[in-house]
Amino acid sequence: MNKYSNNNYNKNLKQLARKLRKNPTKAETVMWREVLGEKQMMEYRFLRQRPIGNYIVDFFCKELKLIIEVDGYTHQFEEVAAKDQTREKELKEMGYFVLRFEDSEVLSDINNVVRTIENWILDQKVTP
Repeated sequence: MNKYSNNNYNKNLKQLARKLRKNPTKAETVMWREVLGEKQMMEYRFLRQRPIGNYIVDFFCKELKLIIEVDGYTHQFEEVAAKDQTREKELKEMGYFVLRFEDSEVLSDINNVVRTIENWILDQKVTP
């Protein structure tokens, strides 16, 4: 049996998640204000800095089981990239799908980011 309930919510990470919500990166702020906040993305509700299992994900939609990660410069380093792969594998094993965007994509090409998320959602509605 899963040791977490409520979509693998980990209450032990609640304080850290709250701290991260209060101190977002510039790209996370743009993503929230322009794309995901207040049901802007096709009327789906997203949460910010959600503790799931042993991780805190940047954005999460319960209904879609979709996690959106916004990766900064440090994610390009081999060690961090390897941790990201492990993290993504574990989240997928919990039943989630992960979309990743780089900070630079969010800050310089937000329309493509929006299109990518919308297309993913539309694909899920067609696929049973």
